[in-house]
Amino acid sequence: MDKAKDVHEYITHQRAAIAGNPDCGTSHYNLAVGLLGLEKFDEAEQELHAAITCSPGLAEAYVQLGGLCLRRGDLDGCVAYNQQAVKVKPGFSEGWGNIGFVHLQRGEVEEAIGALEKATRFNFRFVQAFATLGNAYLMNGQVDKSIEAGLKAIKLAPDFAIAHNNLAIAYLEKGAFDEAIAHCDRALALKYEVAPEICREIDRHRK
Repeated sequence: MDKAKDVHEYITHQRAAIAGNPDCGTSHYNLAVGLLGLEKFDEAEQELHAAITCSPGLAEAYVQLGGLCLRRGDLDGCVAYNQQAVKVKPGFSEGWGNIGFVHLQRGEVEEAIGALEKATRFNFRFVQAFATLGNAYLMNGQVDKSIEAGLKAIKLAPDFAIAHNNLAIAYLEKGAFDEAIAHCDRALALKYEVAPEICREIDRHRK
């Protein structure tokens, strides 16, 4: 079935639901998700605002608004909306993951670690958060914790290239060269662009 046709039918259905019950936050949210699928970002944003006006506790809508902020490079807006998401739903792992990601983008490593630890605590299958946390630990000089987070990420998703790259660097720092080589090779096999200086350093330790 034509995916675009499906989305248009889904949007029509949500518009009808809103016409019947304009104060249903979930219907506004669902319509926004459909509009995002068609990359109608401005309309989606309006519907997300309508969703939280009707349902102020709809954490998912705040996260989507944060994503739209991130798309236009507004890191402050992204953090603010995700903070609102975890305020209304404290255990919302996606919100904590996004907050951690933005902190890391800004080089605020300690804050990133705090948020990402919450993300992985609330959702122990949050692969992206484990990989980002591994990177944050590495930037903070916590090599063993970086390895632990990276191993959790690849246990959940064995082909997650970024996690293999981070593990290669962490094992290199630790002087565990066989493990570094194995993870570097896996990242390269998965088409990840490992930094040339890391490749050179690892190549020095190949037998």
